[in-house]
Amino acid sequence: MNKERVATSLPGIAMLVGTFILTVAIPLAFLWWLVAVVVPMGDQFGLLEVVEILVWIAVYLVVLLGWAGLTPVNPNEARAVVLFGRYRGTLREQGLAWVNPFTQRPRVSVKVRNFETGKLKVNDHDGNPIEIAAVVVWRVTDTAEALFEVDDYENFVAVQAESALRNLATSHPYDAHDGQTSLRANQAEVADQLRQEIQDRLEKAGVQVIEARISHLAYAPEIANAMLRRQQANAVIAARTRIVEGAVGMVEMALEQLSAKQVVQLDEERKAQMVSNLLVVLCSEHEAQPVLNAGTLYA
Repeated sequence: MNKERVATSLPGIAMLVGTFILTVAIPLAFLWWLVAVVVPMGDQFGLLEVVEILVWIAVYLVVLLGWAGLTPVNPNEARAVVLFGRYRGTLREQGLAWVNPFTQRPRVSVKVRNFETGKLKVNDHDGNPIEIAAVVVWRVTDTAEALFEVDDYENFVAVQAESALRNLATSHPYDAHDGQTSLRANQAEVADQLRQEIQDRLEKAGVQVIEARISHLAYAPEIANAMLRRQQANAVIAARTRIVEGAVGMVEMALEQLSAKQVVQLDEERKAQMVSNLLVVLCSEHEAQPVLNAGTLYA
Protein backbone atom coordinates (compact mmCIF):
# COMPACT_ATOMS: atom_id res chain seq x y z
CA MET A 1 0.00 0.00 0.00
CA ASN A 2 1.33 3.42 -0.95
CA LYS A 3 1.75 5.90 1.89
CA GLU A 4 2.39 9.58 1.39
CA ARG A 5 5.97 10.78 1.80
CA VAL A 6 7.83 13.99 0.99
CA ALA A 7 9.19 14.20 -2.56
CA THR A 8 12.76 15.29 -3.25
CA SER A 9 12.88 18.72 -4.88
CA LEU A 10 15.10 21.75 -5.43
CA PRO A 11 14.26 25.41 -4.71
CA GLY A 12 12.12 26.59 -7.58
CA ILE A 13 13.11 30.25 -7.61
CA ALA A 14 16.82 29.47 -7.79
CA MET A 15 16.25 26.96 -10.58
CA LEU A 16 14.06 29.45 -12.42
CA VAL A 17 16.74 32.14 -12.33
CA GLY A 18 19.48 29.68 -13.29
CA THR A 19 17.47 28.21 -16.15
CA PHE A 20 16.60 31.66 -17.47
CA ILE A 21 20.24 32.74 -17.43
CA LEU A 22 21.38 29.60 -19.23
CA THR A 23 18.54 29.88 -21.76
CA VAL A 24 19.77 33.35 -22.72
CA ALA A 25 23.52 32.80 -22.30
CA ILE A 26 23.95 29.59 -24.29
CA PRO A 27 22.62 30.97 -27.63
CA LEU A 28 24.80 34.08 -27.18
CA ALA A 29 27.84 31.95 -26.41
CA PHE A 30 27.08 29.73 -29.40
CA LEU A 31 26.88 32.74 -31.72
CA TRP A 32 30.17 34.07 -30.34
CA TRP A 33 31.77 30.68 -30.91
CA LEU A 34 30.54 30.59 -34.51
CA VAL A 35 31.84 34.09 -35.21
CA ALA A 36 35.12 33.77 -33.35
CA VAL A 37 36.06 30.18 -34.09
CA VAL A 38 34.09 28.56 -36.91
CA VAL A 39 33.87 31.40 -39.43
CA PRO A 40 37.65 32.18 -39.47
CA MET A 41 38.36 28.53 -40.19
CA GLY A 42 36.72 28.73 -43.60
CA ASP A 43 37.36 25.52 -45.58
CA GLN A 44 38.94 23.87 -42.53
CA PHE A 45 35.45 23.26 -41.03
CA GLY A 46 35.41 19.52 -40.32
CA LEU A 47 33.94 16.67 -38.29
CA LEU A 48 35.17 18.03 -34.95
CA GLU A 49 33.31 21.26 -35.44
CA VAL A 50 30.15 19.34 -36.37
CA VAL A 51 30.43 17.37 -33.14
CA GLU A 52 30.89 20.58 -31.16
CA ILE A 53 27.78 22.08 -32.75
CA LEU A 54 25.81 18.96 -31.80
CA VAL A 55 27.11 19.28 -28.24
CA TRP A 56 25.96 22.93 -28.13
CA ILE A 57 22.51 21.87 -29.34
CA ALA A 58 22.31 19.00 -26.85
CA VAL A 59 23.26 21.27 -23.95
CA TYR A 60 20.65 23.82 -24.99
CA LEU A 61 17.96 21.14 -25.24
CA VAL A 62 18.84 19.97 -21.71
CA VAL A 63 18.48 23.56 -20.47
CA LEU A 64 15.10 23.91 -22.20
CA LEU A 65 14.03 20.62 -20.63
CA GLY A 66 14.81 22.13 -17.24
CA TRP A 67 11.84 24.46 -17.64
CA ALA A 68 9.54 21.42 -17.53
CA GLY A 69 10.77 20.60 -14.03
CA LEU A 70 9.39 23.81 -12.52
CA THR A 71 6.32 22.89 -10.49
CA PRO A 72 4.04 25.45 -8.77
CA VAL A 73 2.19 24.25 -5.66
CA ASN A 74 -0.85 26.35 -4.81
CA PRO A 75 -2.27 26.81 -1.28
CA ASN A 76 -4.29 23.78 -0.10
CA GLU A 77 -2.98 21.77 -3.02
CA ALA A 78 -0.53 18.88 -3.29
CA ARG A 79 1.41 17.49 -6.25
CA ALA A 80 2.20 13.78 -6.35
CA VAL A 81 5.46 12.97 -8.15
CA VAL A 82 5.51 9.81 -10.29
CA LEU A 83 8.62 8.76 -12.24
CA PHE A 84 8.16 6.03 -14.85
CA GLY A 85 5.25 4.49 -12.96
CA ARG A 86 6.87 4.66 -9.50
CA TYR A 87 5.58 6.98 -6.76
CA ARG A 88 8.41 9.27 -5.61
CA GLY A 89 6.62 11.40 -3.04
CA THR A 90 4.34 14.41 -2.70
CA LEU A 91 4.98 18.15 -2.79
CA ARG A 92 2.88 19.95 -0.18
CA GLU A 93 4.82 23.13 0.60
CA GLN A 94 3.26 25.96 -1.35
CA GLY A 95 5.42 27.90 -3.75
CA LEU A 96 7.66 26.96 -6.68
CA ALA A 97 9.69 23.74 -6.63
CA TRP A 98 11.85 21.96 -9.20
CA VAL A 99 11.69 18.20 -9.71
CA ASN A 100 12.81 15.75 -12.35
CA PRO A 101 11.25 17.00 -15.60
CA PHE A 102 10.47 13.44 -16.69
CA THR A 103 8.03 12.95 -13.80
CA GLN A 104 4.26 13.22 -13.84
CA ARG A 105 2.81 15.57 -11.21
CA PRO A 106 -0.96 15.18 -10.81
CA ARG A 107 -2.69 17.78 -8.66
CA VAL A 108 -4.63 16.74 -5.57
CA SER A 109 -6.80 19.24 -3.73
CA VAL A 110 -6.52 19.00 0.06
CA LYS A 111 -9.23 21.59 0.69
CA VAL A 112 -12.21 20.81 2.89
CA ARG A 113 -15.07 19.72 0.64
CA ASN A 114 -18.65 18.64 1.19
CA PHE A 115 -20.85 16.14 -0.56
CA GLU A 116 -24.62 15.78 -0.28
CA THR A 117 -26.17 12.45 -1.06
CA GLY A 118 -29.39 12.24 -3.02
CA LYS A 119 -32.66 11.43 -1.26
CA LEU A 120 -32.47 7.69 -0.66
CA LYS A 121 -35.64 5.65 -0.21
CA VAL A 122 -34.99 2.86 2.29
CA ASN A 123 -36.80 0.91 5.00
CA ASP A 124 -35.99 1.78 8.60
CA HIS A 125 -35.47 -0.76 11.37
CA ASP A 126 -39.25 -1.20 11.74
CA GLY A 127 -39.71 -1.76 8.01
CA ASN A 128 -41.30 1.63 7.32
CA PRO A 129 -40.27 3.23 4.01
CA ILE A 130 -38.50 6.54 4.60
CA GLU A 131 -36.60 9.16 2.64
CA ILE A 132 -33.17 10.14 3.96
CA ALA A 133 -30.21 12.24 2.79
CA ALA A 134 -26.95 13.34 4.39
CA VAL A 135 -24.18 15.92 4.05
CA VAL A 136 -20.60 14.70 4.39
CA VAL A 137 -17.69 17.12 4.99
CA TRP A 138 -14.34 15.60 4.04
CA ARG A 139 -10.83 16.22 2.76
CA VAL A 140 -7.84 14.25 1.45
CA THR A 141 -5.15 13.60 4.06
CA ASP A 142 -3.00 11.03 2.22
CA THR A 143 -2.51 11.88 -1.45
CA ALA A 144 -0.76 8.59 -2.27
CA GLU A 145 -3.68 6.49 -1.04
CA ALA A 146 -6.22 8.77 -2.69
CA LEU A 147 -4.52 8.52 -6.10
CA PHE A 148 -3.22 4.97 -6.15
CA GLU A 149 -5.39 2.85 -3.82
CA VAL A 150 -8.79 3.65 -5.37
CA ASP A 151 -9.80 4.31 -8.95
CA ASP A 152 -11.54 7.67 -8.44
CA TYR A 153 -11.45 8.91 -4.87
CA GLU A 154 -14.22 11.51 -5.34
CA ASN A 155 -16.61 8.90 -6.74
CA PHE A 156 -15.45 6.48 -4.03
CA VAL A 157 -16.46 9.01 -1.35
CA ALA A 158 -19.90 9.45 -2.91
CA VAL A 159 -20.62 5.72 -3.24
CA GLN A 160 -19.39 4.78 0.23
CA ALA A 161 -21.26 7.67 1.87
CA GLU A 162 -24.55 6.54 0.33
CA SER A 163 -23.85 2.93 1.28
CA ALA A 164 -23.12 3.88 4.90
CA LEU A 165 -26.26 6.03 5.03
CA ARG A 166 -28.41 3.13 3.81
CA ASN A 167 -26.93 0.83 6.42
CA LEU A 168 -27.50 3.39 9.19
CA ALA A 169 -31.12 3.97 8.16
CA THR A 170 -31.91 0.25 8.34
CA SER A 171 -30.28 -0.05 11.78
CA HIS A 172 -32.52 2.46 13.58
CA PRO A 173 -36.26 3.20 13.62
CA TYR A 174 -37.60 6.53 12.44
CA ASP A 175 -39.31 7.20 15.78
CA ALA A 176 -38.16 6.19 19.27
CA HIS A 177 -39.84 3.28 21.03
CA ASP A 178 -39.01 2.35 24.62
CA GLY A 179 -35.84 4.42 24.76
CA GLN A 180 -34.39 3.13 21.49
CA THR A 181 -32.04 5.31 19.45
CA SER A 182 -34.11 6.78 16.62
CA LEU A 183 -33.25 8.72 13.50
CA ARG A 184 -35.56 11.62 14.37
CA ALA A 185 -35.01 12.00 18.13
CA ASN A 186 -31.28 11.21 18.44
CA GLN A 187 -29.80 13.21 15.60
CA ALA A 188 -26.47 13.98 17.31
CA GLU A 189 -25.82 10.36 18.19
CA VAL A 190 -26.89 9.18 14.76
CA ALA A 191 -24.62 11.76 13.11
CA ASP A 192 -21.63 10.47 15.10
CA GLN A 193 -22.40 6.90 14.07
CA LEU A 194 -22.73 7.94 10.44
CA ARG A 195 -19.43 9.83 10.48
CA GLN A 196 -17.59 6.88 12.04
CA GLU A 197 -19.04 4.37 9.58
CA ILE A 198 -18.13 6.51 6.58
CA GLN A 199 -14.63 7.06 8.00
CA ASP A 200 -14.11 3.30 8.36
CA ARG A 201 -15.09 2.79 4.73
CA LEU A 202 -12.83 5.62 3.45
CA GLU A 203 -9.75 4.81 5.53
CA LYS A 204 -8.06 3.01 2.61
CA ALA A 205 -8.65 6.02 0.32
CA GLY A 206 -6.65 8.50 2.43
CA VAL A 207 -9.75 10.58 3.21
CA GLN A 208 -10.70 12.13 6.55
CA VAL A 209 -14.40 12.59 7.32
CA ILE A 210 -14.72 15.80 9.33
CA GLU A 211 -18.49 15.78 9.77
CA ALA A 212 -21.52 13.85 8.61
CA ARG A 213 -25.11 14.76 9.41
CA ILE A 214 -28.60 13.98 8.15
CA SER A 215 -29.94 16.78 5.95
CA HIS A 216 -33.34 15.29 5.06
CA LEU A 217 -35.53 12.80 6.90
CA ALA A 218 -39.17 12.02 6.19
CA TYR A 219 -41.57 9.16 5.75
CA ALA A 220 -42.12 8.04 2.18
CA PRO A 221 -45.12 9.78 0.53
CA GLU A 222 -47.24 6.61 0.41
CA ILE A 223 -47.31 6.28 4.22
CA ALA A 224 -46.77 9.89 5.27
CA ASN A 225 -50.46 10.59 6.07
CA ALA A 226 -50.88 7.40 8.06
CA MET A 227 -47.73 8.07 10.05
CA LEU A 228 -48.85 11.65 10.69
CA ARG A 229 -52.10 10.40 12.18
CA ARG A 230 -50.16 7.94 14.33
CA GLN A 231 -47.87 10.69 15.57
CA GLN A 232 -50.89 12.86 16.39
CA ALA A 233 -52.51 9.97 18.27
CA ASN A 234 -49.33 9.33 20.23
CA ALA A 235 -49.12 13.03 21.08
CA VAL A 236 -52.74 13.06 22.30
CA ILE A 237 -52.18 9.95 24.43
CA ALA A 238 -49.02 11.42 25.92
CA ALA A 239 -50.80 14.68 26.71
CA ARG A 240 -53.78 12.88 28.27
CA THR A 241 -51.46 10.73 30.38
CA ARG A 242 -49.72 13.83 31.65
CA ILE A 243 -53.01 15.51 32.49
CA VAL A 244 -54.31 12.48 34.38
CA GLU A 245 -51.07 12.17 36.35
CA GLY A 246 -51.30 15.83 37.34
CA ALA A 247 -54.98 15.60 38.22
CA VAL A 248 -54.45 12.56 40.46
CA GLY A 249 -51.64 14.37 42.25
CA MET A 250 -53.79 17.44 42.80
CA VAL A 251 -56.71 15.36 44.15
CA GLU A 252 -54.39 13.50 46.49
CA MET A 253 -52.93 16.76 47.74
CA ALA A 254 -56.41 18.27 48.29
CA LEU A 255 -57.60 15.30 50.34
CA GLU A 256 -54.42 15.32 52.44
CA GLN A 257 -54.70 19.04 53.21
CA LEU A 258 -58.44 18.82 54.04
CA SER A 259 -57.74 15.96 56.40
CA ALA A 260 -54.69 17.60 58.00
CA LYS A 261 -56.39 20.94 58.60
CA GLN A 262 -59.67 19.26 59.62
CA VAL A 263 -61.66 21.59 57.38
CA VAL A 264 -64.33 18.96 56.89
CA GLN A 265 -64.79 15.33 57.82
CA LEU A 266 -65.43 13.14 54.80
CA ASP A 267 -66.44 9.52 54.80
CA GLU A 268 -65.38 7.17 52.03
CA GLU A 269 -68.47 7.83 49.91
CA ARG A 270 -68.04 11.61 50.09
CA LYS A 271 -64.33 11.23 49.27
CA ALA A 272 -65.23 9.18 46.21
CA GLN A 273 -67.75 11.81 45.11
CA MET A 274 -65.17 14.59 45.60
CA VAL A 275 -62.50 12.67 43.68
CA SER A 276 -64.92 12.10 40.82
CA ASN A 277 -65.88 15.77 40.63
CA LEU A 278 -62.28 16.99 40.78
CA LEU A 279 -61.13 14.58 38.07
CA VAL A 280 -63.98 15.69 35.82
CA VAL A 281 -63.04 19.33 36.33
CA LEU A 282 -59.30 18.81 35.89
CA CYS A 283 -59.38 16.38 32.96
CA SER A 284 -62.21 17.92 30.96
CA GLU A 285 -61.41 19.84 27.77
CA HIS A 286 -64.25 22.27 28.52
CA GLU A 287 -64.84 24.64 31.40
CA ALA A 288 -66.77 23.09 34.28
CA GLN A 289 -70.36 24.26 34.85
CA PRO A 290 -71.11 24.76 38.58
CA VAL A 291 -74.15 22.95 39.99
CA LEU A 292 -75.67 24.07 43.30
CA ASN A 293 -76.84 21.26 45.54
CA ALA A 294 -79.46 22.57 47.96
CA GLY A 295 -80.01 19.24 49.60
CA THR A 296 -77.67 16.60 50.97
CA LEU A 297 -75.71 13.89 49.29
CA TYR A 298 -78.04 11.26 50.76
CA ALA A 299 -81.30 13.05 49.91
